[in-house]
Amino acid sequence: MRGLLRQFLDNPEGLLEVCRARIRERDPEIRAWVEVSPQPPLGPGPLDGIPFGAKDIFETRGLATEYGSPLYAGRKGDTDAALVTDLRRRGALLLGKTQTTAFAYFDPAPTRNPRDPRHTPGGSSSGSAAAVACGMVAFALGSQTQGSVIRPAAFCGVVGFKPTFGKLSTEGVLPFAPSLDTAGLFTQTADDMRLLWELMGHDLPAPARRAGVLRQYLEGPFAAAVQRLRAAGFLIPEIDLPTGFETILPAVRRINDYEGARTHRARFEQHGQRIGRKLAELVERGLAIPEAAYRADLETLAAMRERMAPVYREHAVILTPAAPGMAPLGLDSTGDPKMNAPWTGLHGPAITVPLPVDGLPLGLQITAGRGADGILVATAGAIEEALKT
Repeated sequence: MRGLLRQFLDNPEGLLEVCRARIRERDPEIRAWVEVSPQPPLGPGPLDGIPFGAKDIFETRGLATEYGSPLYAGRKGDTDAALVTDLRRRGALLLGKTQTTAFAYFDPAPTRNPRDPRHTPGGSSSGSAAAVACGMVAFALGSQTQGSVIRPAAFCGVVGFKPTFGKLSTEGVLPFAPSLDTAGLFTQTADDMRLLWELMGHDLPAPARRAGVLRQYLEGPFAAAVQRLRAAGFLIPEIDLPTGFETILPAVRRINDYEGARTHRARFEQHGQRIGRKLAELVERGLAIPEAAYRADLETLAAMRERMAPVYREHAVILTPAAPGMAPLGLDSTGDPKMNAPWTGLHGPAITVPLPVDGLPLGLQITAGRGADGILVATAGAIEEALKT
């Protein structure tokens, strides 16, 4: 399948109307959008006229910026987030705002999974993943603090990319846990992500042909994909992770709770559980975490980043499943980010590519060392091509 970005760049005629027609057709059921109100580019550029959506925690001047919460219903942004401005200066057209879970936590958005509306689309970047999956936009912006780009992309059957921490500006994006918050991107295909990354002004080196794989995941569709990649010429040895890797997930979760509680403390004190039941519980839980424990968790992550550096020097990328399984049935849960959170804590880039499966989508998560964003995006494209053969 040729992705929508590639199609639009090859034939830009009428692309805005194509997107609006798909929104009219699908969004009454999928509910990916908060507001559709096209904002023109800020100048000509390599993304000339390409429509994109922005998660509703990105500030947008004159458009709904409601943070997924009825407490902020009707709120309009008074400026554009830095990343939105950058894309509009490169010629992209901001089509509107996509749904997010309340304050980008676990209280669900109204969005449904486009592959089966009975299932969650994931979170917190629910609307962005669903809009791209439906072909409502060529690409969309999201954010990830634990797994909020990779997980919904995997559940909706699209490509989600979380760059190296700090690679894309989060200025003008509602914070949650600033030590972890990372802006990210959604496209229909890895080929589209390669194209988008280049058009955003980033280098794209040759893809890696060596990837480490964690043996505990070698079963089912994931194992079949690894075998297909080996048959296509990829060198994929089974590897072990450094001692202490298992400490990353609990450290990330405590940092998330500690910082998230302090980010949202004032809102909780004013509104109580109206900020969202799950977020209210996080605030109460996070405020009880001692600062010394939080500092120790930051030190744990810093130490593990150093221990992982030689692993990535030997294996340019590491392969894992993108989620524990397919999108859960029902809309009360957005799924578990445990497959993504450790890599977010390591501050390196991560990307998910859809696996070739029947039924609800599954994703292949690919991670790389800090700063190796271009290699990761290029490798994802090569892996996508190999999985199609």
